[in-house]
Amino acid sequence: MNEKKNDFKYVRIQGKELVKNTMFAKGIFSICMQMLRDDVMDEEDAGLYREIDDWFANELPWPEPCKRQESVVCWFKTENADIMMKMMKPVMWLLERYNHPYYVVYTNFPGEIVYEDQYQVACKTDGRLTIENVPESWSPEE
Repeated sequence: MNEKKNDFKYVRIQGKELVKNTMFAKGIFSICMQMLRDDVMDEEDAGLYREIDDWFANELPWPEPCKRQESVVCWFKTENADIMMKMMKPVMWLLERYNHPYYVVYTNFPGEIVYEDQYQVACKTDGRLTIENVPESWSPEE
């Protein structure tokens, strides 16, 4: 599989933690807000995050399902994500600085879209997590 990130419609930056109402990986904004609440960042870094968060609050519509804390997960649309991802670079740097793992995930199948604007979609989750057994070895027999 030799797909490039430009081949995908949606991108999301997320951590390893699961959010209780979605059972989906916590997004980068939620991770940083938790770090602020837990007083993890020094004041200069906290200020940097607040500036970036304010920029997003002014530039990006706040999806109604998110305001109502519905079981949704937001994804940036890759077609319009250049400026968003540029603004996220310092936030990813903050996660690295404080040793908080994160993943940049690309997909064409984010879930059932219940909100959409120029830059993002919010998608329903069913709030269930499926854990499957480890499959038998798939390596070729010798």
